Amino acid sequence: MKNIAIADVRNFVLMGHTGSGKTALTDAFMFKMGMNDRLGSSDDGSSISDWDDDEKERKISILAKPFDGTFKTKGGKTTRMVFIDTPGYADFYGQVVAASAVADAGLVVIDAASGIQVGTNRGWRRCEDLNLPRGIVITGLDKDNTNFEETLQAIQDVWGSRCVPVVLPTADGGVCDVLSSADVPADVAERVEELKGSLVESAAETDDALIEKYLGGESLTAEEISNGLKGAVNAGLLVPVFVVMAKKDMGVDELLDGISRLFPSPCEREAKDADGEVVDCKPEAPMIAKVWRSVNDPFVGQLTFLRIYGGTLKSDSEILNVTEDQKERYGSVYLIRGKKQEGIEEAHAGDIVAIAKLKHTAINDTLGAMGSKRQMPAIAFPNPVMSYAVTAKTQGDEDKLGTALTRIADDDPTLSVVRNTETHEMIMSGMGDVHLDVTVKRLKRAHVEVNLSTPKVAYKETVTSMGEGHYKHKKQSGGRGQYGEVYLRVEPKQPDEEEWFVNNIVGGSIPSGFIPAIQKGLHSGMAKGAVAGYPVNNVKISVYDGSYHDVDSSEIAFKIAGERAMREGMRNAKPVLLEPIMTVKVMVPEHFMGDITGDLNHKRGRILGMGAEDGMQVITAEVPQAEMFQYCSQLRSMTGGRGSFEMEQARYETVPANVAQKIIAAAEKEKEDEE
Repeated sequence: MKNIAIADVRNFVLMGHTGSGKTALTDAFMFKMGMNDRLGSSDDGSSISDWDDDEKERKISILAKPFDGTFKTKGGKTTRMVFIDTPGYADFYGQVVAASAVADAGLVVIDAASGIQVGTNRGWRRCEDLNLPRGIVITGLDKDNTNFEETLQAIQDVWGSRCVPVVLPTADGGVCDVLSSADVPADVAERVEELKGSLVESAAETDDALIEKYLGGESLTAEEISNGLKGAVNAGLLVPVFVVMAKKDMGVDELLDGISRLFPSPCEREAKDADGEVVDCKPEAPMIAKVWRSVNDPFVGQLTFLRIYGGTLKSDSEILNVTEDQKERYGSVYLIRGKKQEGIEEAHAGDIVAIAKLKHTAINDTLGAMGSKRQMPAIAFPNPVMSYAVTAKTQGDEDKLGTALTRIADDDPTLSVVRNTETHEMIMSGMGDVHLDVTVKRLKRAHVEVNLSTPKVAYKETVTSMGEGHYKHKKQSGGRGQYGEVYLRVEPKQPDEEEWFVNNIVGGSIPSGFIPAIQKGLHSGMAKGAVAGYPVNNVKISVYDGSYHDVDSSEIAFKIAGERAMREGMRNAKPVLLEPIMTVKVMVPEHFMGDITGDLNHKRGRILGMGAEDGMQVITAEVPQAEMFQYCSQLRSMTGGRGSFEMEQARYETVPANVAQKIIAAAEKEKEDEE
């Protein structure tokens, strides 16, 4: 906004476990800042944040949503609050990743009744990865059996003594601002003095002149303390802890005041481009912005969400998509507050805005002034952990399925849609069963009905020794016949060998003109191996002899001979099945360790290591992909939703004989059914 300086802008992201109170905090912020005429609630569907139909139905946040408003502090300063409410549910962690990548600070929300949970850890680790300044908000102290000091101790046990309260709950159900309360209740007076001393020391430690003054026994001014604490928060040396009971309007003013006082402005939190160069945040600098989210709005069409890092974005202008080197013409620039949109004339550093109907722009693109070459770093989204094979219910839907899925995937980088060329299935992968269920409902709203099934595993075949193969293709049925004979050897291909095919023909037993035809036959044979019809991998084939006929030999004859000789050679070279092995990292509370390790062992997993991370136990294992397709829902069931996992493919490995027999039998049955 024109009338508020960038120094008075605070850009932050709300993070935490599902149910911790982020959305209630958002509703309280917007009501307090006059952006909503009543205090919304997820319970009755009136929340300004959870307005999407899927969110109302499930009573959880699914999408990251930006908000914007102004707040007048106790000191009379007007601060612009630009913040993003994010989902706490594990399936929608990609939204957290995107939102945190364009924030200047993080606000980690912890429910006192539940304590530190998986989503809390995930949000904290994300802040650590981004080196993001952060604060902690303790909610839920108005619930039964909750205790502020116990919650604070748990926080400090996990994240250290740098987590210091700046707001305390009082015996009468209110709160006390440690730094600025004029009348300190007697029940917290001693604690306030103790904390003030700790905070002043933290402020002094950020500057040599201040520490010298402090150690010399001189008192620091209020401005020196404020600047010092802001520096400590920005450097990650201090994590202020707040207390809020949003529905009772307790602590909301103190939290907003603390954010204004302690969190950095967009210019104090330096942003760097992809080359590591600092971006000039001033309004007169060249405009540069990053696309972090895209959504298809039913009223205005495609909306592209931007974070402005420098310069001025003006409405009804032309900009350059630097990533794609494409010009974009646009009209209005919008501030987004939930489902409400407000057109503005211009936006500056720290602003989160949206532009409609950009033609060439997608998530992770950088937008800049015409002629610009600078790009912002790309957001690295997490890998999907759950997959389904997806097919259309009707022939009519078959034609629309690919287009509809691609459109949804374009707006959601954690949703992957690929056609597996080996299993010939369309695979839809996401962050969990709820994520994929939401996607199916969106397809239905696009009038595309689908069936989901467990994907086929992309097994491969290889050999473990050398095997001889021979085939003579001879066919005479009147007129010109067909003739081609091939002798070859199949053996394992060594890692240092570049070529898989070796031509060892000497003496002209097979003319050189037929060698390419033999190679085509080998390629065809390798597409469907000799064990269960899966693609062949990591073999070397040497053709060393054969015969031909001056008249009847042809390319097709040698192609057939090569393919069938290769199959025989494979059968004689002790073939085996290979399966994809996944590296899995599971995070759970300690008392679930026995159940999780036992389950992973039952899934043919190998435990590689165990350790602790942010108060949670971490198990790293290697598990066959075939055992992991339903693990997302299984883990949720075993841990009551308190576990999470990450997964990526490591390599292929030989399938145990007893398991291979079942796979081969199933492949043979499928082949019979097709015939």
